[in-house]
Amino acid sequence: MPNYIGMATIALAIRLALGKGAAFGPGKAALLQGIRETGSIAAAGRRMKMSYSRAWGLVEQMNHQFREPLVDSTKGGAARGGAALTALGEDVLKRYRRLEESAARVAAPDLAALRRVAR
Repeated sequence: MPNYIGMATIALAIRLALGKGAAFGPGKAALLQGIRETGSIAAAGRRMKMSYSRAWGLVEQMNHQFREPLVDSTKGGAARGGAALTALGEDVLKRYRRLEESAARVAAPDLAALRRVAR
């Protein structure tokens, strides 16, 4: 991680307004990525230092904000549950990451200029 002491930290974050007060941004994208990598809502939440109930609530929100669920989960218990991104979940995450990369590329000169003049 870079040392930002004495340097202005200006970052670009993309938040998509989905309508009716719904949004999709860096946190939900990170949660989806964590679910993809761990196969678990609980493990993905722990990575982000959030409770299982908070992670599960965000998954429920996302599953209701799109025409189809983004995450498919099976209940735990003796057989141990799990979670995986659906095809739509994979597509939403891929497109969001592509938007982030494109925006960062386009905004780089302006972000650099703002860093130079920020305290």
